[in-house]
Amino acid sequence: MQVTDMPNPLRIAVIADQKIGRVKTAWDEFEQFLKSQPQLEIAAIDTGGGLDFAGLKADLVIVLGGDGAILRACRQMGTNQLPILGVNLGRLGFLADVSPGEFREHFPRIYNREYRVVEHLMFECVLARREGKPEMHLGLNEVVVSSGASLRMIDVNLAINGESVTTYSGDGVILSTPVGSTAHSLSAGGPILRQDLPAFVITPICPHTLTNRPLIDSSECTYTLSVPNAPAGTTLVIDGQIKLPLAPGDRIDIRRAPVRFQMAKLPGSSYYATLHRKLGWGGQPNYRT
Repeated sequence: MQVTDMPNPLRIAVIADQKIGRVKTAWDEFEQFLKSQPQLEIAAIDTGGGLDFAGLKADLVIVLGGDGAILRACRQMGTNQLPILGVNLGRLGFLADVSPGEFREHFPRIYNREYRVVEHLMFECVLARREGKPEMHLGLNEVVVSSGASLRMIDVNLAINGESVTTYSGDGVILSTPVGSTAHSLSAGGPILRQDLPAFVITPICPHTLTNRPLIDSSECTYTLSVPNAPAGTTLVIDGQIKLPLAPGDRIDIRRAPVRFQMAKLPGSSYYATLHRKLGWGGQPNYRT
């Protein structure tokens, strides 16, 4: 397949944080490949200094790295969410699932816009402190209230749309989107949700009461978490990257964000095929060997 001359050349932005060793190693070859495509229009390149997405216009944002790089990128975009194609230089790569070789191989299709853009749920997390101004953070994967450095069991109250639901006693609570259901929530025993489900899943971390199980509810609800007696070291963690200390009286409200994460998928890609490949769903293990 050849790159065809189009009335409007594909306009891309590239995020490649060269503070990360594997990205820096891959960048030179990747940059040379992009420069060898004369029809391509590069709107911006961010090699780690940060990029202002407020007025940026691009058909596609190429992110080099792993899923963490994509999480940072979509938060950085804020209200101007653009389609992201992740080139995986990390490990599992549920979001960044295209290798550098596959990117070069499929580039004519990418240039000709032969990809689909799939939108996914994002969340707003508002930390209302007992003392101080509220803080609002945008996220894609999950919100975690963790006992953290306190090294103590904590009680986390959950309310949905203002109605008290339960108190989780244990190491903390994870509230995850469907995209984040294959991350921290999965490792804590939570279910895998289809990425297009309009829902959140709440998963307790090492609950002291065995009757506490993961809970799935609508993305149209507002979820409130609080730790009335938060010991020093209790932490709010957003997407595994933003870490904020919690104090008694602080309240966390989580709701569906007004924007959605946009992921570019190449032809032939499938969510269940990705799960099969990444999670090793190759069938029953051979116990006879």
